[in-house]
Amino acid sequence: MKNPIRNRGTLMLLVALAIFQSACTKDKGFHDTAGNSSKFAGNIYEYLKSKPGVYDSLLAVIDRTGLKETLIDSTVTLFAVTNPSFQLALNNLNTLRRQSDKDPLFLSNIDGIQLDTMTSYYIIRGKVPSDSLRLQDGLDLSAVRYGYPMHAQISHASASGYVGGGPEVIEFSNTKKSKFVRFWSTTTTGSNNIQTNNGFVHVVSASHIFGFDEFVTRLTFVPPPPNLMTLIGGTLTVQHESDGGADNGEGSKKVIDGDSHTKFLVNLQGNLWLQFELKTAAVSGVYTLTSANDAPERDPRAWTYEGSQDGTHWDELDRRSNFFFEERYQTKVFKCSNTTAYKFYRINITELRDGGTFQLAEWTINQAK
Repeated sequence: MKNPIRNRGTLMLLVALAIFQSACTKDKGFHDTAGNSSKFAGNIYEYLKSKPGVYDSLLAVIDRTGLKETLIDSTVTLFAVTNPSFQLALNNLNTLRRQSDKDPLFLSNIDGIQLDTMTSYYIIRGKVPSDSLRLQDGLDLSAVRYGYPMHAQISHASASGYVGGGPEVIEFSNTKKSKFVRFWSTTTTGSNNIQTNNGFVHVVSASHIFGFDEFVTRLTFVPPPPNLMTLIGGTLTVQHESDGGADNGEGSKKVIDGDSHTKFLVNLQGNLWLQFELKTAAVSGVYTLTSANDAPERDPRAWTYEGSQDGTHWDELDRRSNFFFEERYQTKVFKCSNTTAYKFYRINITELRDGGTFQLAEWTINQAK
């Protein structure tokens, strides 16, 4: 008769070996959540509706911006933003508004154009499961409206002190239309690969602020004071002109024509100043620059703003460096503490984002506030 105790010990040993072998087979050195995808029997909009208390704010902006049908009948991938992300964005905005004694804003009454643009960042054309993002440099994506360039790639969070040993996440980036990663704004997902009838849903981390880093700046733009170029008038000169001259299609006159869809394009040649002589001296405490239609690498990155009484001797009024426009056709307002009435003002460009070709859609000289 066989010894039952010995048999029981042998059986327990075999079970332990089987468990150990199974664990070794599954262990990749990190926690891989790629296989946790789920299916939802409906479209993306219906999926959002099926989660009350999670996507209420997102549904509100989708309905307001007319994107509902896109999530119902188009093949898209949604990076779904949850309620806390909207709460963070609105808190930041209204904290700033309270400091200026302004009434609070809500998703129902903020600028619809800006809301439409920011919401579109999160809806991507086509089906984009996480498996498609495993290339070393990720994948360039196109937003469903305006073809805005976004980017996504796979990474692994840290866990238990082990870098890259945590769950698999998607790094989702607003590229700001730049090829330089350092200018991008990036968030991560908390859940991936929810499959619906018409695409995929990846859930953005609750710590993300809706709109990336643009929500507050887009909704607090304060128009500059009157433009002295048109209020007083005068003459524009530039250090060097494009081949076709000032009246060319991309000549210097385009930088003060009041149309952001035209531009001044010229080789920098080391540096480039644009000078405007007012008919009568005036105090400028503000100036603006507007980005041109394409090629962000041509944008000015560093410059000085200067004033002069005679066009020869110049006083520095403002200095900027490491600057970049977040998007095309964007007007930036710059303030300085000048209190002197100058007859000449100029902006002296010393550095571009990249390369040697400069472009600018508009430049204005504005009154002091």
